[in-house]
Amino acid sequence: MSFDRAAVLAALANVKDPESGRSITQLEQVHDLQVNGSDITLKLGLTTHSAPLWDETREEVAAMLKQTFSGSNVTVTIAPHQRPAVPAGATGLAIKSIIAVGSGKGGVGKSTIAASLAVGLVRAGAKVGLMDADVYGPSVPHLFGAKAMPEPVGGRLQPFETAGLKLMSMGFLVPASEAVVWRGPMLHKAIQQFLGGVNWGELDYLIVDMPPGTGDVALSLSQSVPLTGAVVVCTPQDVALIDAVKAITMFKKVNIPILGIVENMSYFVCPDNGKRYDIFGHGGAQRKAQELGTPFLGEVPINIQLRINGDEGRTGENYNVVDSAPYLSQLCYRLVKNLSEQHKAKPPLPTLSIL
Repeated sequence: MSFDRAAVLAALANVKDPESGRSITQLEQVHDLQVNGSDITLKLGLTTHSAPLWDETREEVAAMLKQTFSGSNVTVTIAPHQRPAVPAGATGLAIKSIIAVGSGKGGVGKSTIAASLAVGLVRAGAKVGLMDADVYGPSVPHLFGAKAMPEPVGGRLQPFETAGLKLMSMGFLVPASEAVVWRGPMLHKAIQQFLGGVNWGELDYLIVDMPPGTGDVALSLSQSVPLTGAVVVCTPQDVALIDAVKAITMFKKVNIPILGIVENMSYFVCPDNGKRYDIFGHGGAQRKAQELGTPFLGEVPINIQLRINGDEGRTGENYNVVDSAPYLSQLCYRLVKNLSEQHKAKPPLPTLSIL
């Protein structure tokens, strides 16, 4: 049985690009389409912004074609598709998605989750920066074992780079033993400096590790750049959930969409006997997410190796922890998947496409 190339293209026109939400044929992301008898082969161009969804998208396209053209043999391969970010906001950042990671209180593992999201996105193939906006207690340098002072080049600071991830933190500029005692205007200036005064380059994602609680930093961010949304980290018990709700309310007040809730320290599996302990309770964050109509990104258990990696400045190795890597990669997948579904439902303004 043979198939018509025009019919195959018509079928592919119904497939939406995970990043832009628009047709892959409209944006010329279908390459080398060959239809020979019952054999259909093509290259699908996808951006690194949607890197965690590449395999899923390839499988969905292949399955759709096989179903549409009964008896066909379909081969779909992925090729990188370049679509530069459009500079936005007063800072002119060329970053596609800026995501704040916050919490209503300290001690819930917010920085570890922010760092793990950033590392996971890099490992998936995205271009990522991690900005430590917790000026009072910057922990990102310690988590990654980064101590080098950023150097100014062309009037901008060069971010510290490790394993493909770009980092910037107040911890690079202030000695660890010194406390930062600033009021709102100074905080606002520091945030703007970390955004517009750092040579981030073109990024798919900038993950912003927020200070705990509610305060000036969220307001400064919302005024400086168009934030894509926020991820809220909390632990399962009620006392943490009360503060998490406050963080969600704060983000909404400054018009920052909530992209999801993460339940950290969700449970502990004893390595000696394999028995599970719900030390802080379990499932509270997921129930609260359902109550608020907010996406739930997943739960992360207490893991001794994750703690050791953070203490020793080896957070980049968290995905080598067999017991926790599935949970961390799930957070990245669900975050990008949620963004993709939002774009498909309501495509953002079109951007330039370089083939």
